[in-house]
Amino acid sequence: MAKKSMIAKNEQRKVIVARYAEKRAALKKALVDPNGTDESREEARLGLQKLPRNASPVRVRKRDAIDGRPRGHVGEYGISRVRFRSMAHRGELPGVTKSSW
Repeated sequence: MAKKSMIAKNEQRKVIVARYAEKRAALKKALVDPNGTDESREEARLGLQKLPRNASPVRVRKRDAIDGRPRGHVGEYGISRVRFRSMAHRGELPGVTKSSW
């Protein structure tokens, strides 16, 4: 089980990323625009630097939806590998069977 503060911090980061997503996308588009001037690119770069660090999507950590475990995330199910294995053995994940050949 992850610390409650770490889970809360990650949730807050998700909110900040969503809040600045459009502005960030517009600045990045202006930054790589081939028709833009050097001044406009410089303004876009400075605008990106002024955004909060937590507005960057790479700072959001994928966590287990049940207990917040930060590592071993199975993306399709939103849970960690440890929880995935135990739930699959108990038959709680529909359509998941143990391999045998």
